[in-house]
Amino acid sequence: MTSIALVTGARGGIGRALCVQLQAQGWQVAAVGRDAATLADVPAQLHIAADTTTPEGAMAAVAACREALGTPTRLAHCVGSTLIAPLHRSKPEQMREVLRVNLDSALYMLGAWVEALREPPQPGAAVLVSSVVASIGVANHEAIAAAKGGIEALVRSAAASYAVQGLRINAVAPGMTDTPMTAAMLKQPAMREGAAKQYPLGGVQTADEVAGVMAWLLSDAAARLTGQVLPVDGGFTKIRPLVR
Repeated sequence: MTSIALVTGARGGIGRALCVQLQAQGWQVAAVGRDAATLADVPAQLHIAADTTTPEGAMAAVAACREALGTPTRLAHCVGSTLIAPLHRSKPEQMREVLRVNLDSALYMLGAWVEALREPPQPGAAVLVSSVVASIGVANHEAIAAAKGGIEALVRSAAASYAVQGLRINAVAPGMTDTPMTAAMLKQPAMREGAAKQYPLGGVQTADEVAGVMAWLLSDAAARLTGQVLPVDGGFTKIRPLVR
């Protein structure tokens, strides 16, 4: 039986790469984004326009998938944004927006997905996206670190709540990844080189590399993993690069 995957934030770098990989593996993919026009070239059997930062939008995304393809037993929540600024230079509205886009959307989307699999009870797997800044202090990342730290706590608690049903809930925590979101930071060769030197394995990782780990977490090959946050960061959070 072909698995059905709901991929939110599908127009972003990691979400798009994941849609490509899942389709290549024979999955049925429902790609979700706020604007239908921007989803048109995302490879998927179904394109759903929904704002998953609201409970109504999250429920609508799941409902649209169920109606067109069937219940999505897999969820990849790739919605996110960032804010690089110290706390004293972060405006309240900026911090609220980071929490809304990252943490609120994760709560609402995971909740809507769990509810869809409760009646009748079905097993499934979900993967959310955190960041290395949730586990290691990186200057000028206070707001996004708080949001992503909340996502990691959500993953652990939800994994405990729904393990009895056979729901596996994990996350990836990428380091600097070459995506449209980071394009402005990486467009200058000096900036890219400086970023690459922070990672023991060197270089700046691709969206495909992060998506590959997410696809594995959604697969049966990761059947014994739940409540985990896997760093996809070239060793950034655990080891120091050799200084040359």
